[in-house]
Amino acid sequence: MVILARLSAALLAASLIFSTPAMADTTYVYAAASLKTALDAIGKKWLETTGNTIVAVYGASGTLAKHIENAAPADIFISADLDWMNYLETRNLIKSATRKNLLTNRLVVIAPQDATQVFDILKIVEALNGGKIALADVNSVPAGKYAKSALLSTGQWAALEPYVVMQDNVRSALALVVRKEASLAIVYASDATAEPATKIIAVFDEQNHPKILYPAAITTASTSADSTAVLDFLNTPESKSIFLANGFLNPP
Repeated sequence: MVILARLSAALLAASLIFSTPAMADTTYVYAAASLKTALDAIGKKWLETTGNTIVAVYGASGTLAKHIENAAPADIFISADLDWMNYLETRNLIKSATRKNLLTNRLVVIAPQDATQVFDILKIVEALNGGKIALADVNSVPAGKYAKSALLSTGQWAALEPYVVMQDNVRSALALVVRKEASLAIVYASDATAEPATKIIAVFDEQNHPKILYPAAITTASTSADSTAVLDFLNTPESKSIFLANGFLNPP
């Protein structure tokens, strides 16, 4: 009887171990690097609410789009600009009916928290005083493209280009300022909010660059039963409050 009882207990334990993953669902969200802090917090809320998991993969929007094009297992894509979402849509790699503009952001100049210089956004070269300014890649990363557009619009790109250090994504540009390997960086307001070792010293006028928008959509290759529910959850007041607390803004 004792042996039988132990065997029954073992079988019950085994059934629990194997049934839990089968009952749960995992949704893979490929998201722009600037979303990391907020989306990690939302992923925890999703797990607490549903028992299911959001696995977020972060990087430059273009890099992620290329991975999706090459059959990476993404269920949802969130880009930091319209271009890379359009890139996937024209290739029928997202479900167009699910596409929506999730968030917007502001483009800012940051410095280390202990920086004391007086700053004029129209005189960035003078403020650098021979130092470096970190940008995300201006050719392929949305934050970098917005930054170059703002610098061109304010007539500063040609003078600043020799001092630019380009990075693979906006969080890497932020990290250079944290480590004081760059005097300044141009990033999103949400990045500065996420990093207490930096401070915003100037904000670009939104007229100086294309509107910053974060479109989100379900991929055509999605295999997650939760994809629609997760996308809807990102638009709930609970999720939006997390985004707003992390420096994002609601789209117009």
